[in-house]
Amino acid sequence: MNYEQALTYIHSVNWTFCKPGLERITELCAALGNPQNKLRFIHVAGTNGKGSTSAMLASILQNAGYRTGLYTSPYIRTFCERIRINGENIPQNILANLTERIRPIADAMADKPTEFELITALAFAYFAEQNCDVVVLEVGLGGRLDSTNVIENTALSIITGIDFDHTALLGNTIEEIAAEKAGIIKTNRPILFGGGKGVAYDTVSGVAIAMNAPFYCVDRSSYQEKEATLDGTQFDYLHYKNLNLPLLGAYQPYNATLVLTAIELLKE
Repeated sequence: MNYEQALTYIHSVNWTFCKPGLERITELCAALGNPQNKLRFIHVAGTNGKGSTSAMLASILQNAGYRTGLYTSPYIRTFCERIRINGENIPQNILANLTERIRPIADAMADKPTEFELITALAFAYFAEQNCDVVVLEVGLGGRLDSTNVIENTALSIITGIDFDHTALLGNTIEEIAAEKAGIIKTNRPILFGGGKGVAYDTVSGVAIAMNAPFYCVDRSSYQEKEATLDGTQFDYLHYKNLNLPLLGAYQPYNATLVLTAIELLKE
């Protein structure tokens, strides 16, 4: 199987676009030897900001010397952007080889996996075989029943913020949506929330209490913007001074404060 054939198979119309549940990804990963159990994750959910938060986290961890996997969606230029290690896309030939290995397993399943489940299992296998120290894992949709939630070994769970999205699947109220996204919280493992006070905060913190998971939120009062131009934003946050963020958008510095808070928690 070559790269083009692999993409044709992955994007095959035989795959159901969205079918929440962990049964299929659990079966698929088990047949692959549960590669996700060999990895440690930072799990990132939320309505907005998941992509930039995940990318910034992965960049910091990589520069700190950790072999860092990054799993995101969708992609901008090439499919291989979705699965990266230390900033490098998964090579096309490795993607093809992994797809060829997974194909007979997926085809033999009575309840066929979705496209996203197939890609998620493939990513786990790649990250495990490449001996990643940590993987920044972006949730696809929701949290509780998202295929990425098959993982158990999380160093930190992050929920960037919560608003109305995918209401047909996640619920019609902020409380319902927050509960679905809070499904990534693991027992006794820390959770960082990037949203402000309100019903989402109350819901997520309530789940954290029930799971005995240490709950943290971003201290926005410690953020001080110093200059904002078309070249980016300069700001202070906590003990970090004169930080320059080249990403445009008034919301990006807030994503950065979430990332810096996450780094402080990971140091502990």
